[in-house]
Amino acid sequence: MPAHDLFELVLCVKDVDVAAAFYREVVGLEPISRPGNGWASFWAGEKNENRWLGLRQGSLLYEQHSPLPEGHRFGPVHYAFKLPASEFDATLERLRAHDITVYGPENWEPGRFEGSSYYFYDPDANLLEVWFPKA
Repeated sequence: MPAHDLFELVLCVKDVDVAAAFYREVVGLEPISRPGNGWASFWAGEKNENRWLGLRQGSLLYEQHSPLPEGHRFGPVHYAFKLPASEFDATLERLRAHDITVYGPENWEPGRFEGSSYYFYDPDANLLEVWFPKA
């Protein structure tokens, strides 16, 4: 069963409204729908690709089947957004305009990840990366 693409990523958050504001205003993601009922969702790519980021305050489907005890099932994660080099200045300016501490650059050598990455945290201590591949 080889995977063909990433469809969704759901982050467990403490406050869906705070997290939704961060991803809308700071990261600049376009909401799919308004936050409600413990959920918020955003496009994480072109709409026709149907990739999305979900934010969940509360339990997830089938969470009760986790091998980990309640309270220890989820924690901070790391993931990256790929952005074109043309958005480099605007992206870093947007983050800094929201008083977000930005770490980096991490310059990657030629190969699969050639380019530069910058890192920052969301309100739930997830480590986000913006990767600008070398053109």
